[in-house]
Amino acid sequence: MEGEVVRDDQWERLREFVPGGRKGKRGPRSDGRRFFDALLWLARPCARWRDLPEDRFGPYQTIKRRYYRWIEAGVFDRIFEAVANDPDMEWLAIDATVIRAQAQAAGARGKKGGAQAQALGRSRGGFGTKIHAVVDALGLPVRFALGPGQQNDIVPACNLIRGLSARQVLADRACDANSLHDIILEQGGDPVIPPRRNRNYQHRYDHIAYKQRWGIEAFFAKLKQRRRIATRYDKLAANFLGFIKLASIMLWIK
Repeated sequence: MEGEVVRDDQWERLREFVPGGRKGKRGPRSDGRRFFDALLWLARPCARWRDLPEDRFGPYQTIKRRYYRWIEAGVFDRIFEAVANDPDMEWLAIDATVIRAQAQAAGARGKKGGAQAQALGRSRGGFGTKIHAVVDALGLPVRFALGPGQQNDIVPACNLIRGLSARQVLADRACDANSLHDIILEQGGDPVIPPRRNRNYQHRYDHIAYKQRWGIEAFFAKLKQRRRIATRYDKLAANFLGFIKLASIMLWIK
């Protein structure tokens, strides 16, 4: 996700999955590449929709409505699945990071799902949300989910790792639970997770392999280079997650 525009080679990988670009009687119905450029421009400085340069991208209302339509239609999900179809499964790393939310993120309308659709909560760090993610051996994202800021890391961990077979699965102490260990072992993997200090049995783990957890920390660092992700302003979790998916797509086609 370098720069503010999609390169030619990146667009060649994306264009077949972008809806609405076919030519009609009055010319192309929409410019998908310019739409991607607008979202990338918006994500880096965390600008408001109305701050998009109209002479470069067109009316911001059009781009905003199209973004919300893509979220509802699952377009970003389909594009991510298409570009992230060959992860390096030598090992996987799972972790979570806290994102502070601004006051504008609160108060979603009831007809949009209200608080249940926000994935927001208060922890000792303040009002925010958590990004839970799994990355492959190259540090590229495989799966992610959102939860409220106070949510324990182990809560979504089992669902995130289920169905992913890797030689090793790396996680920190927050994910040390028998339920996660069992899923990893059932899928033929080796859990590389330090034991909690209050465990009666302090199981062994591969200390050398555990150092590879830098991959998921690097992924979170790359995400947070986009200020719209580093600080949350979106009221709905789905809309915030759309920018995370966009950033992840661009990492895969980098």
